[in-house]
Amino acid sequence: MAEQMFALDIGTRSVVGLLMEQRDQKYQLIDYYMVEHNERSMLDGQIHDIVSVASVIQQVKLHLEQKHNTILEKVCVAAAGRALKTNRVHTSKDITKQPLMNDEDILFLELEAVQKAQYQLATDEEDDPSHNYYCVGYSVIKYSLDGEEIGSLIDQQGQIAEAEIIATFLPKVVVESLLSALNRADLQLEALTLEPIAAIHVLIPPSMRRLNVALVDIGAGTSDIALTSEGAVTAYGMVPKAGDEITEAISDHYLLDFNQAEDFKKEITLHKKATVSDILGFEQEILYEELVEHVLPAVDTLASSIAEEIISLNGAPPKAVMLVGGGSQTPELAKRVAIKLKLPTNRVAIRGVDAIQLLSKDENLPIGPEFITPIGIAIAAKQNPVHYISVKVNDRVVRLFEMKELTIADCLLAAGINIKKLYGKPGMAAIVTYNGKQVTLPGSFGTAPKIILNEEEKSIDDKVKNGDILTIEKGNDGEPATMTLAEFIGETSSVTVYYNEKAFTVKPNILVNKQKISSTYLLKDGDHIEYNQKLTLQQFLKENEIVEQINVPFTIWIDDHRKEFPEYSSALLHNNVPAILDAQLKNGDKLETYTGNQPTLLELLDKMEITYQKVMKILYNNKPITLTKDLLKVYRRGEVVRLEDEIADQDKLQFIEQKTEPFIFQDIFRFISIDLTQVKGKVELKRNDQPVTFFEQLQPNDKIEINIESRHS
Repeated sequence: MAEQMFALDIGTRSVVGLLMEQRDQKYQLIDYYMVEHNERSMLDGQIHDIVSVASVIQQVKLHLEQKHNTILEKVCVAAAGRALKTNRVHTSKDITKQPLMNDEDILFLELEAVQKAQYQLATDEEDDPSHNYYCVGYSVIKYSLDGEEIGSLIDQQGQIAEAEIIATFLPKVVVESLLSALNRADLQLEALTLEPIAAIHVLIPPSMRRLNVALVDIGAGTSDIALTSEGAVTAYGMVPKAGDEITEAISDHYLLDFNQAEDFKKEITLHKKATVSDILGFEQEILYEELVEHVLPAVDTLASSIAEEIISLNGAPPKAVMLVGGGSQTPELAKRVAIKLKLPTNRVAIRGVDAIQLLSKDENLPIGPEFITPIGIAIAAKQNPVHYISVKVNDRVVRLFEMKELTIADCLLAAGINIKKLYGKPGMAAIVTYNGKQVTLPGSFGTAPKIILNEEEKSIDDKVKNGDILTIEKGNDGEPATMTLAEFIGETSSVTVYYNEKAFTVKPNILVNKQKISSTYLLKDGDHIEYNQKLTLQQFLKENEIVEQINVPFTIWIDDHRKEFPEYSSALLHNNVPAILDAQLKNGDKLETYTGNQPTLLELLDKMEITYQKVMKILYNNKPITLTKDLLKVYRRGEVVRLEDEIADQDKLQFIEQKTEPFIFQDIFRFISIDLTQVKGKVELKRNDQPVTFFEQLQPNDKIEINIESRHS
């Protein structure tokens, strides 16, 4: 069954209404009707007098309703391309520390680029803040990873991910005034398209858009320009000059008022000659060739403006140019545009309705280029419409125009919600000092935003429809850095040391802020951690409160003078070797205390090489004996110390020298034993076979004899 469509082309000069039907894959024009504005109620595609424009729309609507006995309630319209704004921007994201990217991450990257485009638009249009523009669509031009173009960012890893997009914006005032005019004419907006898109849609299908082609829609007040390349519409532009420039040139040359000059231009273009009466009442017949000669300067100016804008948008002349719209029939215009762009004349052409492949050919079909845009509006609005929907975002009603299936992402853009601020912030990091070096303890990542659509949790790429209620809850911020001392240090091992055969288990020495802390301690910003995996003997003795001296020399005091004897010292042995305080202890090491033997006085005197006795050897009754006489007396705490007495560490001794006298005979009796109880008779004393007295001085090796007469003899 055929589907009927009603479309309006609300232009600067006139309003054109069309009734069309879609039959299978083709479209058929049923009827059309055009009414010119009585006054300048529209300027450059913008409605300035809503009431006046609504009145003209009402006339077109009523005419078609009465003629075809139908009621028209919905209509397809186009917003003027001259009001369209496009920005081509790119954005980047550091993904060094991020896991693999997914669809939602890429959508956030694209939306950030769109918001950047909207911010640029606000900067460029300082008098029109960004919230006065609708984003009516965007398309991705390319993705890049670390500076290299890539087909998709999904599951890619690298350092910098980039997305380049072209975003399209429409001033809200253009759309709102259009909706108001339709509403006053009792019409409901069925679908919205854009005038340049409408013309391109029917003349340049997607398969041709990889070619660099310019389409110029020359109306009454402006000339709209659209460029295709790389398979997409890449730029839009507008020149504030069009058919009215030529009309004004005719008016000036032939002394006609503007409306009379406009009628004259149409007639002479159609019949190649026309009769006109100027303001002075003189009537004359003008030939087409004569008109061309007089308006050529104005045509040249218009062609120059169009060519300059095309090169400005495209960067270079395109491969071809298509001219549509009523103003495209201006004499010599196509040829002049070709010259300005340095293109062959056959690369710039005026395209009429017959070039629309989707349109069924009919004898009632208008063939002029001025009907390209109205027919394109009807077809494009059906095939690629910009539907109007309302969605409540965080209790605020947002109006969106749907050039594609709308998603939650589009709603966020329309509501002006900053994408970056949706994610929770990372938790605060802590900086600690470990063995003199600063170490950063990162906080946890913030969570993704929570998106609630009609009381159900959704993702950013889920679809929305008219009347939906959307709530965006900011993601939770990450937690501050939390790490225990044990988690920071990692696994540690204890050391077992044997001290005098007793086992001691020693844990590694870990200090926080100069103090021993439990392993469960939560580190804080600014903490100073010291961890020495080496265990020294000194640390072992200190931590186990062992009062031990490594090597204690044997010391005595002689007449208040200190004297050390290392051979009698006490020592601490480390694995049977004298210990060193800085020595590193290992698991299983043995420590033993060694105490030296106590020496006698005789041993110490010998060590000091002190002569403490006078000695003489003699023969007594033919047996050798040794006579001694002390040269030194040693006292300890007031008592005489014998040669065989042991001397203790730290003893204090006094040495007193004795007078040295020669040995006399009676000294012998200290070294021999005579039983006087057995003496009966006389005692005979001899020295070297000679009689001797008790006080006679002896000499070494003297021969002494003592003969005693016993009781029994």
